[in-house]
Amino acid sequence: MIAAVIATILGVSTRKFADVLPAFVAEHFGDALWASMIYFGVRAVWVHKKLRWAALISVLFCFGIELSQLYQADWINGIRSTFFGALVLGSGFLTVDLARYSAGIVLALLIDGYISKRGLRG
Repeated sequence: MIAAVIATILGVSTRKFADVLPAFVAEHFGDALWASMIYFGVRAVWVHKKLRWAALISVLFCFGIELSQLYQADWINGIRSTFFGALVLGSGFLTVDLARYSAGIVLALLIDGYISKRGLRG
């Protein structure tokens, strides 16, 4: 769960401090970190599931949220216009976000695998 909180803080920081970060970091890391946060959240809830299972569930969730952005009804756009609605649901579909989410989940999976193999989990 600590990893999910760290990923969230870092992700929000990439938005808040975008003007002082390298353009590539400001543009891509927020979405990758959001997906990492989803992965670590899935792992926190389903601790005894395989890492690949958590990665698959995370990809399905993240891609589902992104694909839901193709739906633009007034009621859901009203939710998306709020701070938390925008954080969870996003606002508009971008194909590049699918790559960003995939990269974030792969990175989280690698970190989780390293921690698991080394017995560093608390």
